[in-house]
Amino acid sequence: MTTPLIRQDDFNEITQLIAVARLRAVQSVNTTLIELYWQVGQTISRKIEQAEWGDGVVAQLAEHLAQTQPGLRGFTRPNLFRMRQFYETYRGDTIISPLVRQLPWTHNLIILNQSKRPEEREFYLRLAIREKWSKRELERQFKAALFERTVLNPVKVSPLVSQIHPDALSIFKDSYMVEFLDLPQGHAETDLHRGLLQRLKDFLIELGRDFCFVGSEYPLQVGGRDFALDLLFFHRGLNCLVVIELKVGRFEPEYMGKLGFYLEALDRDVKKPHEQAAIGVLLCASKDDEVVEYALSRSLSPALIAEYQTQLPDKALLQAKLHEFYLQNAPDDDVEDEVSGKASGAASA
Repeated sequence: MTTPLIRQDDFNEITQLIAVARLRAVQSVNTTLIELYWQVGQTISRKIEQAEWGDGVVAQLAEHLAQTQPGLRGFTRPNLFRMRQFYETYRGDTIISPLVRQLPWTHNLIILNQSKRPEEREFYLRLAIREKWSKRELERQFKAALFERTVLNPVKVSPLVSQIHPDALSIFKDSYMVEFLDLPQGHAETDLHRGLLQRLKDFLIELGRDFCFVGSEYPLQVGGRDFALDLLFFHRGLNCLVVIELKVGRFEPEYMGKLGFYLEALDRDVKKPHEQAAIGVLLCASKDDEVVEYALSRSLSPALIAEYQTQLPDKALLQAKLHEFYLQNAPDDDVEDEVSGKASGAASA
């Protein structure tokens, strides 16, 4: 009896089963570990609040664990205080506390230590879970001030985007960071295009997890003429094609006509029957928000206009602007409380 010819692809089913089982095991271990840290933090917090322990006891606890639990890692004095802070930050929050169990401890510490506000913590918790950011990418998004940029400059889309793709507002951004390209001043469109293709993995991470690359200089034929799209993607969540047109200068209103033409051609000749209408993104070096608003308000195409930034922003400046934004939009009582709080703090200093 001859042995049938087996290809490597025939083993994929077993390989996938093993990969899924391993992932579940890692997730289970992480959930158990976070739950342990939560309970340890809860116990320390309760005993300190009830005056059963002083802060000095935590150091004794760390020494005790080191002596009685050989090989146990992560229960140093600083980490025990972090567990206490972790618990006290999220306790009583039935919406946020389940989220922290879905991320590794290092991710939780980054978010806990670098976030200034509760809404900022929730913002990064949800995005880190959705995008499955690595530790390095999460730290990069903090450096890029993603929260501040999102609050201060929400994405601007045409009315049709909101109608056809309401979820797009949480997926697209007003600006995209491409500092990893190391583009020189006065770069050409070909430099930007080539750089994005060479660092496509990084660009896909910046765009978002559900973006899939379709092609560069994607060909379209309309009538007897040939056209080419700069970059074409597909978004799995929105179930639609996304064309990105690159402009190394500022946004000009006439760009909208050409983008609308491309979207019409995609919907007529490329889009599959089960897919939603395509979305167009004009990625420009700069834009005037008032010009953008005028251009988008009457647009009959599902389009949006965004900037690309070649350097990380000044985060301190954005944080100051965000503080002003919150003061301007806060109820009068909150503003008075903050002012009086600052005055009393200055007096005590």
